[in-house]
Amino acid sequence: MTAIPRAIELTEIAALAAADKLAQDIVAYDVSEQLAITDVFLLCSGANDRQVRAIIDEVELRMRQAGASLVRREGEREGRWVLLDYLDVVVHVQNKEERLYYALERLWKDCPRIRLPEAAAAGWSGPGNSGESR
Repeated sequence: MTAIPRAIELTEIAALAAADKLAQDIVAYDVSEQLAITDVFLLCSGANDRQVRAIIDEVELRMRQAGASLVRREGEREGRWVLLDYLDVVVHVQNKEERLYYALERLWKDCPRIRLPEAAAAGWSGPGNSGESR
C-alpha cells in the first residue's frame, strides 16, 4: 500500500507553502505501510519560534484553500514543534533545535521518501538526499 494521490497532492501543497516561508529541510515520508492513521509525514523546520508560526499560518491557509480540513493541531502555544493533522497528511513544523534533538528522520528513514517539487526540496540537506522515491 502506498500513499493515496490526494495525500501526495496535499503534501506538495503544504511543502510549497512551507518553502514560501523559508522553511528548511523540507522532507516527506510515505508512512502508509507503517501507520494505519495517516499516509504521509511532512517534516520541516524554522530558524526560530516566530518563523515556525509563520510557516504554520501559510500551510494552514494553503491547505484550507485546497479543501483540506484540519483535524487536530498540537504544540502551537510553545511554537517549537507544531503538528497539523489533515488525516492523510501530518505536517510537523519544528524549531531547528527540536528537529535536531528529536531527529524524526531517523525514525522514518526506512519509509520511502516522497519526491517534492524542486522549490520545496531545494533546501533539504539531510542524509540520503539523492532524490529517490516517487
